[in-house]
Amino acid sequence: MTIKREVYLDYSASTPVDPRVIDAMMPYFSEVYGNSTSSHSQGRRGENAIEEARARVAQILNCQPSEIVFTSCGSESDNLAIRGAAWLASQQARPTRLITSPVEHSAVINTVLQLGSLLDATPVVVPVDRHSLVKPDRFADACRRGAALASVIYANNEVGSVNDLAELAAIARQHDVLFHTDAVQAGGQLSLNVEQLGVDMLSLSAHKFYGPKGIGVLYVKDGIELPSVLTGGGHEGGRRAGTHNTAFIVGMATALELAYSETKERLTHFRKVRDQLIDGLCSRIAGAQLTGHPADRLPSHASFVLPGVEANALLMHLDLNGIAASSGSACKTGNPEPSDVLLALGYSPEEALCGLRLSVGLQTTEADVHYALDVLVEAVGKLRRLKREIVT
Repeated sequence: MTIKREVYLDYSASTPVDPRVIDAMMPYFSEVYGNSTSSHSQGRRGENAIEEARARVAQILNCQPSEIVFTSCGSESDNLAIRGAAWLASQQARPTRLITSPVEHSAVINTVLQLGSLLDATPVVVPVDRHSLVKPDRFADACRRGAALASVIYANNEVGSVNDLAELAAIARQHDVLFHTDAVQAGGQLSLNVEQLGVDMLSLSAHKFYGPKGIGVLYVKDGIELPSVLTGGGHEGGRRAGTHNTAFIVGMATALELAYSETKERLTHFRKVRDQLIDGLCSRIAGAQLTGHPADRLPSHASFVLPGVEANALLMHLDLNGIAASSGSACKTGNPEPSDVLLALGYSPEEALCGLRLSVGLQTTEADVHYALDVLVEAVGKLRRLKREIVT
């Protein structure tokens, strides 16, 4: 009999805060608590900490500190980039077409669609291949007709595939189209060198790389004057209003530095336990299909379609056995509708109800993997038997 244990396999949704990050944050809750815009010494100490953190983040991204905008999360960063670019194009009487893909995070695709209905912008959704990668030829066709912005996800949150951003950004630049990427899932695992990637804007969120929730970044290339989405005070160079969250900004900079100073060790561990999950699940569960690109995928990410097993029922069984997992995008967990991402990849509506995402992290052990596989094999068997009994 398998002894129940707690196994967290949803690191793509959120990660625990690194104790070293907590230590770095603590002084800014009770010792350096002044508003960073105040002129007194307490305020100046807070401002100094923020600007130091800005420089540290900029060093990881290989950009100027002035190109770093602190936000509350990845979704706000996406909104600032997309809405700002659309409003800017509208003000300048330029095309307000917004190019994106059908497998974006909802913060991107829903923003594009809303602008299409409220601003008279024109959403252009470029198809992807079976692995969720944007097709360069179709992307070039869309850019050729002009656009305010193209937004393409770096690493897909549901199936883990990694787009060739440098190629897509070069195509956009050739046609004078601003290029934004939601790099939230890529943070801490893939290169964020914006010069090499060629992007104009890039979104991050700290809680994906062992930092706190509630703090994000938008890189905005020098020369792009985005109108503020949040109006009020002139924070962040007038691009975002709101009192700075000094502690979380410091925490994010620390978490990002740790992630990229420990990249080799972290990614080696991620790949090892991820591959054990993939190999074990595909060999032990009949019909299991790996979704996303088999090689060009996040080191921590494994995703599957398990025919005949509804994801919501499987997640319930896993949770009862102490396993935290996801049925794809964390923002869609519990949604009885087929996954939009899997539908875009060409899976049938029935198959798109059977998606499972397992993502590993620093705390994942081989024992966790073995336990999760045993529970998965048993749960899938039970659910398939139950379905056969209902049908007959």
